[in-house]
Amino acid sequence: MSKDRDHKKNKGGRKTEWVEATLSEFDGVRFLHLDSIWVQGAMRIKKPEKLELEYVQRMMAWMLWRDTRELTQGQAVQLGLGAGALTRFCRKQLKMKTTAVELNPTVISACRHWFHLPDDDDRFRVLNEDAGEWVADAANWGTAQVLNVDLYDHEAAAPVLDDEAFYANCHRVLADGGLMTVNLFGRSASFARSAARIAKVFGSDQVWHLSPTREGNTIVVAGRGVTVPEREVLEQRAANIEARHELPASKWLKLVRPLPMNVIQQIREQA
Repeated sequence: MSKDRDHKKNKGGRKTEWVEATLSEFDGVRFLHLDSIWVQGAMRIKKPEKLELEYVQRMMAWMLWRDTRELTQGQAVQLGLGAGALTRFCRKQLKMKTTAVELNPTVISACRHWFHLPDDDDRFRVLNEDAGEWVADAANWGTAQVLNVDLYDHEAAAPVLDDEAFYANCHRVLADGGLMTVNLFGRSASFARSAARIAKVFGSDQVWHLSPTREGNTIVVAGRGVTVPEREVLEQRAANIEARHELPASKWLKLVRPLPMNVIQQIREQA
């Protein structure tokens, strides 16, 4: 278990600290850590294509907002690789064009060696880049139908990128009708602050959240010009997701909530 720290300079010359990825295993599950007790990702060793962690499963809740006929079309992008679970799932199960952006090279190496992450090909790539710079690059704007954001460092105290400028660029990366999911972990005050920033960029009518997991992960879903269908259509979509992809989509549907009033109030105060 190394405690070494290293740095990588971004394009602006700013040094970004990263720590070495480490592993643990328990009861048939392999876990990825960043030299701390916090879990950055997990994989059931005998079922590597399944999404093991509940919050990671919920990061796929964007599927409810997409037309079943278009569910697997377009590009899915992950900001923060973790143990590669979402990246593997989007590539192999959904067969989408998939791009992952990860700053820490030891995370990429660990995923290649220990978490069944495949090599790059014409429809799949893993970029050792800064996620903030990637979304700020106009060449990437309008290219993603799905954007999964899970950016926590080894301390897991708050998202590494979490300001309005970052979320504005995430909005630009999405094509019309595209969807973003964001993992927010921690106290309710922290959630309200982050959710308000997302809603200020996307519009409060384009942002929803799922009730927190037992571990405290709250998933926010934000859309770019998304039309929410009638409940019956959502239930049909959930049933299709469960049948085809073995994900608990009917449960997600019951957990979806509009923005809470304390978030709405923050938006009004900032207006």
